[in-house]
This record gives sequence, structure tokens and C-alpha cells, in this order.
Amino acid sequence: MNLPVIDLSPYLAIAGGDDSEHKLSPELTALCGDLSSSLRETGALLVKDPRCSVEDNDRFIDMMEKYFSSPYEFKVLQERPHLHYQVGVTPEKVEVPRSLIDEEMQEKLKEMPKEYQPHTPVGPDLKWRYFWRIGPRPSNTRFQELNAEPVIPDGFPEWKETMDSWGYKMISALEVVAEMAAIGFGLPKDAFTSLMKQGPHLLAPTGSDLQKYGQEGTILAGYHYDLNFLTIHGKSRFPGLYIWLKNGQKVEVKVPVGCLLIQTGKQIEWLTGGDCIAGMHEVVVTNRTIDAIRLAEEQKRSLWRVSSTLFAHIASDAVLKPLGQFAESPISSKYPPIFAGEYVEQELAVINLKGKNESLHD
Repeated sequence: MNLPVIDLSPYLAIAGGDDSEHKLSPELTALCGDLSSSLRETGALLVKDPRCSVEDNDRFIDMMEKYFSSPYEFKVLQERPHLHYQVGVTPEKVEVPRSLIDEEMQEKLKEMPKEYQPHTPVGPDLKWRYFWRIGPRPSNTRFQELNAEPVIPDGFPEWKETMDSWGYKMISALEVVAEMAAIGFGLPKDAFTSLMKQGPHLLAPTGSDLQKYGQEGTILAGYHYDLNFLTIHGKSRFPGLYIWLKNGQKVEVKVPVGCLLIQTGKQIEWLTGGDCIAGMHEVVVTNRTIDAIRLAEEQKRSLWRVSSTLFAHIASDAVLKPLGQFAESPISSKYPPIFAGEYVEQELAVINLKGKNESLHD
């Protein structure tokens, strides 16, 4: 199955006015409906945003390949375990995928048809991760720890500009997706974006060493969901991402050149009262990954698999609860009102009880 590709250009051409949702043509209204339907049914979609170029993605990945290929002793200088690894670097074999420790999830996985079952993790993820905050943080918040200052590695003078440039472009794309999704769901166009303002958005590239972990079937990121609102990825140079649709079907994601992949997180599940559910996914070395490794070796390119990823969050001090008609859902009681920051801290508390840093994002 191919995910739908939504071109954001027609909406961008009319966006910006306070009443732009009242000016939508039937075609644009239908496009917003298609976008929200894809999020509901598949938990994912592909978008084209003319503001996010292939060159931007390449420049970002080039820098992250250089960083991740740095010596271990250098990289751990950017580690901040006392802040739950929510800024700076998280080394490999630290994040524990939820499917490794969640017994209820493990039981559900056993009930899946064999061909749709995820790979079974046997330990922590083999990927590194770097968290870099994007956008302003609130001056007054009851969740200060989730809004920590960024960490800049020495020897990368281009770091801040490259991270900020790509991060702001991707968050801008997600804001448009959030507006269009709200319109498609029959909500005010700012229903989601108003809650995203000053959220703890994180640019969060991962790095997996395929020279070390390039064997077919190796799990780079075990089966899990994202705790945030929406996740966006640029195209990776090495395939291997699988997602699960709402109907339980397992799909390998193929991102066309120039497209961005969007995935639903737990916070949009909360705001839609379970109409959209947080998409499950994993990253595994496949035969297509191995073909890409061989090509990279021939071309003498880096064998680090970098994901060009950003996590958009609802503001920590905003309340998560089903919006509009979703409050009338028969299962809305499963989503009681809770501060977004409190929800994130509850997820992190589970990690601390386990003595590990669980993989909350991919």
C-alpha cells in the first residue's frame, strides 16, 4: 500500500488570513478531508511542502552523519541523563522500546496475524538520538524540566543554524498539516495550532551505525508509539521504517524524494478522543536497507542511518482533552483532561521506575 501524498501548496497559497477556512474552495475542503482521513485510518501521510527542499534535508543529514560518526567519548559529552535525555544526546542501548516492557502490549502482539507481527526486541534500541529544541519556550511553566536549554557540541560551528533552519521548516509544515487536519475533522482551523504554541517541540534525529548493525533483521528501533502530537520525518538515506495501520496491517514506508512523512502521536489521540490513534512503528534492517548499504559503500558515503525527525508537542501547560464533537465519543472517558506536561511526565515516570530510558519517540 502507498500512503497518499498531499501537496500543501494550494493551502499555503490562501493560508494566513483569520477567516481563510471560510474561503476554501470545494477542492481544498476535500483535500483537508483527505488529509484528516489518512491520519484517522493509517496514522500517517506523506506531504510535499515547497518550503522544505531536498537540499535542506541533505544538509541536515550530512551534518548529523558527521556528528554520529564522531568518537563515543566525544558524543557522550552531550549526554544529559538527569534531564531524562530530553536535550542533547542519548547513546545507543539506552532507549528501551515499550514492546519490551509492556506486558499488555506483548499479549496484543501475540494475537496479531504472523505476517503483521513486529520484530521482537531482545534489548535496548541500537540507535543514538539527539534532541534539539525548536521554537520559543514559555517564561512561566510548571514543567520547566521539559523546556531545558539546548546542548551544542564543540567543533560544529554550523550546528545551531542548521538545526534551527531545518527544525523551523518542519514545524512550519506540521502547523499547516495541523490546520488542515482540524478543518477536515470539522473543528476550528486553529483548534490544534493554538495548543501547539510554545510547545516543547524537539528536532530529534537518530543515528544507527550500519557498519556495526547492518545485518538483515537487526532491530534499530523496537516497536513503539510516539508520545507527542505529530511526528515529521524527512527522507532517510536508508530504508527500514515499518508502520502499522489502524486496521493492524503492517506497511513498509517508502518516502518519495521531496516528500515528508507525518505520523500520529499519543497527544492527537487524546484530542480526538481516540478517533486518531497513535501510530505504532519500528525500524529494522531489511534487504532494501542492505542494498542501500552496498550502494553507499560503492560511493564511499557514510553508513550511519540518520532519521531527519521532529516531534511536535502540545504546550506543556495546555490541557489534553477530546475537542469539539470528539468529546461526545463513547470512548472519550478513556481520555480524561490532563496537562500535556503532566502526561509526558507520567510516561517518563514509567521509564524511571524501570531504571531505563524508554523509547518514547522514533
